[in-house]
Amino acid sequence: MSLRSYLFVPGDRPERFSKALATAAHQVVIDLEDAVAPDAKIQAREGLAKWLETGLADVDKPRVMIRVNAFGTPWHEDDVKMVRASPVMRVMVPKAEVASELADVAMRCGDGVSLIALIESVVGVVQMRSIAHEKSVSRLAFGSFDYCVDAGVEGSGHELDYVRSQFVIESRFAGLVAPVDGVTLSIDDADLIAADVAAGRRFGFGGKLCIHPRQVEAVNRGFAPSDADFAWAERVLAKLAENPKGAIAVDGKLVDKPIVDRAKRIVASRIVAN
Repeated sequence: MSLRSYLFVPGDRPERFSKALATAAHQVVIDLEDAVAPDAKIQAREGLAKWLETGLADVDKPRVMIRVNAFGTPWHEDDVKMVRASPVMRVMVPKAEVASELADVAMRCGDGVSLIALIESVVGVVQMRSIAHEKSVSRLAFGSFDYCVDAGVEGSGHELDYVRSQFVIESRFAGLVAPVDGVTLSIDDADLIAADVAAGRRFGFGGKLCIHPRQVEAVNRGFAPSDADFAWAERVLAKLAENPKGAIAVDGKLVDKPIVDRAKRIVASRIVAN
């Protein structure tokens, strides 16, 4: 299934881990970085390691991801060692800026571990192509608010159009799945959350970072093909089956290969999700 919602949970709040897994979030990101104060990071890592060993059910293991502390910080090395000793196979690397650093993180995490490169700076955006082509990176994610601070951008709407397009272009060029959009800070404004999700989808993003369980449903729903999309895709493929070698039209519009490919992706995503 296409992973659409990435729900952060503080790494020093183990009582929330299972609650986060009880939501419909596609990935639960246990955060050892921004969500944990510096003087609590060691204790948080130790508590997480214990929970991963004794409290994580086998069925939930594929849904857990760990955001380690950034490369070069005092906590990074031990975070990665903990990941290597755990059953977790997905890691989010913050402040991603250098492809070789990501390769090094992947090597130390162990075989089979895939990375989400969280790009949060001007340097990261400039280096995005090499980051996206690093073989251990499975997806790009946009740390939009940290990027705005670094770049001096005073707004998170149209001011970021160029950067969002870069995420989509470089992901596609590298053969990655559609990137993950940044967080919406509001947890109670349903209209704003829905609007942000819709905007991200229009740009070509395939998922979104969530900071509260109340955001998850809107993200899952907003990035999934709608019933209307699915019905249209079925009509396209039915017409194609009737006339596989000739020109076809659906709803009064000519259909060519890119349209057929889109229809196939929509139908495939619905089948997998079910």
